[in-house]
Amino acid sequence: MDFLTSKRFVTTALVLLVLLNVTLLSVLWWQNTHQLQPPTRQFNRQLSFGESLSLNKSQAASFSTLRQNHFLKVRPEMESIGLLKKQLVEESLKDNPDSKKIETIAAEIGAHQAVIERDLALHFHELAKICTPEQLDSLKQVLNRITSHKHSRRMDQSREHHP
Repeated sequence: MDFLTSKRFVTTALVLLVLLNVTLLSVLWWQNTHQLQPPTRQFNRQLSFGESLSLNKSQAASFSTLRQNHFLKVRPEMESIGLLKKQLVEESLKDNPDSKKIETIAAEIGAHQAVIERDLALHFHELAKICTPEQLDSLKQVLNRITSHKHSRRMDQSREHHP
C-alpha cells in the first residue's frame, strides 16, 4: 500500500491539523483578551522627568498634577485647532477656494496656537517652581530636548512632503 494514502497517515495528519488549529485559535484568543497597553507618550515623558531630575515623591506628585491640569487646560484649544484644520482642508479642496476664508481660518489656528504656547510657558514656569536650584539645569535640558524634538519632527515631516 502507498504510504500517503494509508489510513493511519491520513488520520494522523488530520489530528495534527486539528491540534494546530486549536492551538492557533487559543493563542489568538489569549492575545485579544490579555493585551498589554503600551505606555503613552505622556507616561514616558513623566518617567523622563522623574529620572532626569531626580524628583522626590512629593515633587513627582506635583509634576504629575501640574501636567494633567495643563493637558486638560489646552485640550479645548487642540480640539479647536483640529476642527479648524478640517475646515481648512475642506475649503482648500473646493473647485474655487475662498482665499479670504482660508486666511481667516489660518489666523484662527494661529490664535489658538498662541494660547497653547503661552499656557505652555506658564506651565514650564510652574514646573520650575517645584524644582530645587540643582534640578533647574536638568529641567531646562529636558524641556529644550522636548521642544526641539517637536520642532525637528515637524521639519522632518515637512521635508518628507516637500523633497
